[in-house]
Amino acid sequence: MNAPVKFTAPRIEAALIDLDGTMVDTADDFAAGLNGMLAQLDAEETTREEVMGYVGKGSEHLIRSVLAPRFAADNVEARFDEALALYQDEYGKINGRYTHLYPEVVAGLAALRDQGIRLACVTNKPHRFAVELLQQYGLAQCFEVVIGGDSLAKKKPDPLPMLTACERLGVKPAAAVAIGDSENDAIAGRAAGMATLTVPYGYNHGQPVQKIESDGIVASLLDAAKAIAAHNDLT
Repeated sequence: MNAPVKFTAPRIEAALIDLDGTMVDTADDFAAGLNGMLAQLDAEETTREEVMGYVGKGSEHLIRSVLAPRFAADNVEARFDEALALYQDEYGKINGRYTHLYPEVVAGLAALRDQGIRLACVTNKPHRFAVELLQQYGLAQCFEVVIGGDSLAKKKPDPLPMLTACERLGVKPAAAVAIGDSENDAIAGRAAGMATLTVPYGYNHGQPVQKIESDGIVASLLDAAKAIAAHNDLT
């Protein structure tokens, strides 16, 4: 583990896990989808490195961030709806094509389930793309609940997705932990009144993961499962 985990929560009964940057490295998918969009807008291509600074706040933020350095401000909004539609079409064609699982994701999910931990995937990715990606990697059956960025009126860092996931799982927020790679995950989890864990290998909007206020940094989902098991053994 990268940092000691010190839960102040009671026994953990559920884990709410982010997708992009936490379970699956999707940066190259984002870049490919965006470049398909940008080509149709006659704009300069983006790169994985640029995209990694924008990922995690939903498709709308991603599109606006990529358009901003390529178009005048008023033109960004004028072309936003067209750009979003083009992007969603392009992304739908390649979803999962250039992705890979991070290490110990499968083992971590299995360890959590073996403990009886209830699992939800809570992501800002559009729901249909999230479900498709989970299915591609054989992970969909691990999750009782999948909440996407378009599933509710608000997305992370608002706590609504976290609270809704707990409600659907039948678990109190105080008995849940949010696991993600970005500040959005931790902010949403804390606002919902749950424990938070951070993985160090994702995107976090281009900022060091050490800046995120959480209950600890874990090297992988398997280490998260071990930390939860150790905590539960003491309660």
